[in-house]
Amino acid sequence: MTTRPILTTEAGAPVADNQRSQTAGPNGPTLLQDHHLIEKLARFNRERIPERVVHAVGSAAHGFLEVTNPDVPRWTKMKVFSAVGKRSPVFVRFSTVAGSKGAPDTARDPRGFAVKVYTEDGNWDLVGNNTPIFFIRDGIKFPDFIHSQKYDPFTNRQEPDNIWDFFSRSPEATHQFTWLFGDRGIPASYRHMDGFGSHTFQWVNAQGERFWVKFHFKTDQGIRCLTTEQAERVGGKDPSFIHKDLYDAIERGDAPSWTLKVQVMPVADAARYRFNPFDLTKVWPYQDYPLVTVGRMVLDRLPDNYFAEVEQAAFDPGAFVPGIGPSPDPMLQARLFAYGDAHRYRLGINHSRLPVNAPKGVPGGARNYGRDGAMRFDDNGGRSRNYEPNGYDGPVQTDEAYDLGYSLEGAIGPGGLVPHAEDDDFGQAGALYRLMTRDEQQRLVDNIAGGLSQVSRADVIERSIDHFRRADEDFGRRLTEAVGPIPAKAQ
Repeated sequence: MTTRPILTTEAGAPVADNQRSQTAGPNGPTLLQDHHLIEKLARFNRERIPERVVHAVGSAAHGFLEVTNPDVPRWTKMKVFSAVGKRSPVFVRFSTVAGSKGAPDTARDPRGFAVKVYTEDGNWDLVGNNTPIFFIRDGIKFPDFIHSQKYDPFTNRQEPDNIWDFFSRSPEATHQFTWLFGDRGIPASYRHMDGFGSHTFQWVNAQGERFWVKFHFKTDQGIRCLTTEQAERVGGKDPSFIHKDLYDAIERGDAPSWTLKVQVMPVADAARYRFNPFDLTKVWPYQDYPLVTVGRMVLDRLPDNYFAEVEQAAFDPGAFVPGIGPSPDPMLQARLFAYGDAHRYRLGINHSRLPVNAPKGVPGGARNYGRDGAMRFDDNGGRSRNYEPNGYDGPVQTDEAYDLGYSLEGAIGPGGLVPHAEDDDFGQAGALYRLMTRDEQQRLVDNIAGGLSQVSRADVIERSIDHFRRADEDFGRRLTEAVGPIPAKAQ
């Protein structure tokens, strides 16, 4: 017979009875002295941490990133890419953006695609989406954009009026809306979608040469998507449909994988490129900068505890390692602050020491002079000094020069991104529309028309349609026909 462990209080004392509270007699009142009861209820009241404002509905898995291209050191000195066959452990979290916890993961919404790579130089976080672009190009608009997507303060529901009003006044979102309402707007599973770093990042090699780079994770399972009707049906039956698909696949040994590819641009090209390469609302056409395969990523192990690893996972776009750094992309620059600050609020100042976030590849883990704070669960640095410089044996700086700087000329200015010859809000949206088959275009038009038909203001509908018309005349014409006469309520 197996001997089971003894149930204890938080202090480790054995619990004699976990079925009945202590009372003053058989029918007497419950006693405040029942420490186990009070502690159990008090802890239960505090089980929930603040929900992520965005990306609250998530799934995740462990795996590895393996290098397949010996030429990557031409562009970067990142140790993770130093040799063919080198494997680094990864933790990847997928998510929807707008929904709160419990919302269906089959919603028409971008999917977060966040990759944490545990390298010997520390953690490298690539916090992207399943789209190579985004709705806005400047982080100052992000709170307003998310407020337009979240619950209205009066009705407490997502309001089409808010969503489309914001879009109608933010023409830079036309490209992303064209992508989102197209066939790839609802992935059939996390295994059957691509992932992107989306932003432009900077690579530097051992010789100090610098390059701009974009990351693409191409699914090896093939792209599969759901129509609006399919998503409503399966999501209505199981709000965790896509989450279950990922877990079931890994449990049965069907480990999903992605081929990691990059686009590389010499630093000098940026100033003279036909559009601004740091604009998050645009892609770099493959004919300009072809995809180069550098590795593959495999997810083969599920988290043992969802809260410990998925809910407490913290991804930070500012988590760089030697060989990679930021670009002047204004959206990325804002995220470098916002994500880390969100984790400090939601999880606490010591969140980076939680097992899922700790730098596994660094011997001895993180070494710095950060001390104290809520929920400090290690020895808090023990007897070591908590200041630097010091004359004892504490960690010291490397004195290596920062080699990831860049010239602001031709990059950004006081008004945001400096215009290039082909900078506009509609050209790439139109090109994307024209790449679609006639049937794909029709589904795109129908999906957009379905959203606009719920809008109550004529000016919002007309302004929104005009954005798509400026992307492509046929696009606007078909959308006008699909929407039909503007409803009386919108007049």
